[in-house]
Amino acid sequence: MRKALFLVLCTWYLVPLSLWSQDPWTIRTDQPLQGDYYGITSANGQIGLVSSRHPLQVDKVVVGGLYDIYGSGRVNNFFPNINPLDILIQVNGTQIQPESVADYSQQLDFHNAAFTGTFTCPDQLQVQYTTVALRHMPYGFLTDMRLVALANIDITVTNRHRVPDNLPEPHSFFSRVKNNGSPFVKKYPVHYLLSTTAQSPSGRHTLAATTAFLFPDAPAQGTPYKPVLIEDSTSRANGMAFTCHLAQGDTLHVCLVGNILASNVIPDTRNETERLTLFQLLEGYDRLWQRHNEAWADLWQSDIIIEGDPQAQQDIRSMLYHHYAFYRTDAPSSCSPMGLSGLGYNGHVFWDSETWMYPVLLLMQPDMARQMLQYRFDRLPAARQNAYMHGYKGIMFPWESAASGHEETPLPNLYSEAENHITADIANACWQYFCVTRDKQWLASVGYPLIREAADFWVSRIEPNGDIINIIGADEWNQNIYGGKQVNNNAYTIGAAQTTLRAAAAAAKVLRIKPDPAWQQTASKLHLSYLPSGIIAEHSTYNGEPVKQADVALLAFPLHVLTDKQEILRNLEYYIATVPEKKTPAMTKSIYATLYARLGDAEKALFWWRDSYLPNLNPPFRVVAEFNGGTNPYFITGAGGTLQTLLFGFAGLDITGKGLKQAYKPVLPAEWRSLTIRRKGHPDMVIKP
Repeated sequence: MRKALFLVLCTWYLVPLSLWSQDPWTIRTDQPLQGDYYGITSANGQIGLVSSRHPLQVDKVVVGGLYDIYGSGRVNNFFPNINPLDILIQVNGTQIQPESVADYSQQLDFHNAAFTGTFTCPDQLQVQYTTVALRHMPYGFLTDMRLVALANIDITVTNRHRVPDNLPEPHSFFSRVKNNGSPFVKKYPVHYLLSTTAQSPSGRHTLAATTAFLFPDAPAQGTPYKPVLIEDSTSRANGMAFTCHLAQGDTLHVCLVGNILASNVIPDTRNETERLTLFQLLEGYDRLWQRHNEAWADLWQSDIIIEGDPQAQQDIRSMLYHHYAFYRTDAPSSCSPMGLSGLGYNGHVFWDSETWMYPVLLLMQPDMARQMLQYRFDRLPAARQNAYMHGYKGIMFPWESAASGHEETPLPNLYSEAENHITADIANACWQYFCVTRDKQWLASVGYPLIREAADFWVSRIEPNGDIINIIGADEWNQNIYGGKQVNNNAYTIGAAQTTLRAAAAAAKVLRIKPDPAWQQTASKLHLSYLPSGIIAEHSTYNGEPVKQADVALLAFPLHVLTDKQEILRNLEYYIATVPEKKTPAMTKSIYATLYARLGDAEKALFWWRDSYLPNLNPPFRVVAEFNGGTNPYFITGAGGTLQTLLFGFAGLDITGKGLKQAYKPVLPAEWRSLTIRRKGHPDMVIKP
C-alpha cells in the first residue's frame, strides 16, 4: 500500500508545476468571495493582521506576547483582541457590499508584507487598498486607500473599531488635536483620533487601539475632511467617518494609520497609542512607507532562490516570508506553531520554535535566532523553579510557555510532566548557535549557563542505570502497555539528552572551564532499545505501532547520534512504513526528505519534500496547515521543516562542532536549474545539478 501511494503521489507531483505557477514574489486570488478562504497574514514580528475575504477588512489582529486566562485549561492563552482595521465605504448613501463589487482581487507581496485588494463598484468607484503591519513600528499599522470616481459621487469613509464579546468594559474616545504653529498663521493642521479601550478577558490587562485618517496630498499633512464620531453600542463597534464629493475622474488618496497596545508593554495604553498615532501623522506618508520598505529590504538580503520551478520558488518564498514576518530581532516573545496567524495552540511556545523554525533563522537571520534563545534565557528562573518543584536539579523548561515562562499546558494533558525533551531541544539550539556564529562572548554569558543547567537537569532526571522513565517522546502517539502516553527510554529523548550532556562538556572546553564529570558519565549510561530485527525501538515497549511524528529518524538529523548510512536507511524505511496517510504532521515528512537527500536518493527526497507541504496547502493563498485536511493555518512549524530540507538536505549543509559546513553532496530535483542560498554578509552559495 505504501509503495502504491508513493507511485500515485509521484505521478501527481511530477506534473509540470509551472502550469500553476505565479509571480514568485506575490500570492494572489481573483476570486476571494468564492470557495474556502483561509486568510494570509501581514505581520511585523509583533502584530499579525489576518486578511478577510471581505473588502477593506481585517479578519483578526494577533498581538504577540499578549496572554490572559482565556479558553480551556485555566492557563494563559492568546485571545481575540480589539480590531481597529474595519473600513466601510458608502457611495451616494449606499454601503458597498461584497456581493455588489466586481473585478475583485487580493494579493500579498512578500517584498514588504503588503496585502492589497482591488475592486470596482460598477459605474461608480474603483478602489485599491493596501494594509501592512509596519515593520519599523512594532505595534503600528497602515491601510493605504486610493478611491477613483467613475461618476460624480458622494462618498462616506468609516473606520470602525470592533470589540469582541470576550473583552469587558469597552470605551471609545474621539479627540481633536491641533498642531499649533505661529500665532501669525491662521491655518494649522488638525488631526482627529479614534481610540478604544477594553480589558483583557480576566481584567489583567488594559487594551487600547487608536486610529487616524492621514491624507497624503493635503497641505501640511492636515485633515481636509472633518471626521465625526459614529456610535454603535449594540454591535460594540464605534467608529469615525468623513464625507466628501468626488467628481468623475477624481482620486481620493487617504490612509488609516494606528497602533494597538496592552498594559503588558506600557501601563498608559490609551495615551501611548494616541502618541504613537500622532507620531505616524507627523512622520507622514512617504516616510512611513520608506522606513517600512527599508526594514523589509534588509531582511530580504537573505533569501533562497530556485531556478527552474516557479511554483516551488513562490511556495518557498512564502515560507521564508512567514518566518521573517513572525519574528523580530528585538521582541521579548517567541513564536507559537501558528505564529501571528491566529489563536491556534493558544499562542504558546513549544519545542517547535527551537527544533523546527530556529535552524532556518539561525542560517538566514541569526539575530532573530539569538532573540529566540534570549526569550528562554530570560525565563531561566521559572525553569529553575519548575525543576526544583519536581525534585530535579538545574532547569526544566515548560512544555508550553507563554509570557512568564511557567508551565501553561492545559490540564488534564500529561505533556507538561513527561515531554521533557524540550529542555534538551533548547540547550541543543544554544550549542548550534555557537557552532554557527562562533560567538564566545555570547556562549559565556547566555549559552553556556543555559546548557550547563540543562545538563544538570538530565543528570538528576536519568536513573542510575541510564533509564529515562515516564517520558513522552517527539512522537506523541507512543503508548505504554497500559495505554498511557508516558513510556520508558524513548529514543528521541535519549538522543536529545545525550546531545545536551556532550554539548555542555564541549562548551566548557571552549570556555576553558572544567566540565562536570557527571555529564559524560551520565551520557555514557544512556541506552537505546532495539527490536529483534535490529531496528531501534521508539521506546522500550514499542511493538510496531503507527508513528505520527519522526522520532527515531531525528537521531540521524539533527542529533547526529545515528551516523551509519545503512543503519539510518534501515530505520528510516521501517518507520516510514508505520506512518498513517492522514493527520501526519508536515515535519515528519520533511525529516524523511532531509535524510533521503543526505543518503543521495534524489527521487525519494523530492517526493517526501513535496509531500511535506503540498497536500497541506489551503486556498486561496496556499497557506500551510499542520497536516492534510488541517484547518488551522498558518503552521510555521511545518514550513520550518520544509525549509530545513532545502538547507540541510538538498544543499547538503550541516551544523558541526567546527561551524556550518557543506558536509553532504548536494541533491537537487531534476527540473531545478539551480538552488542559491543567499545569506547577508556571506558569499552566495549556488548549487547546480
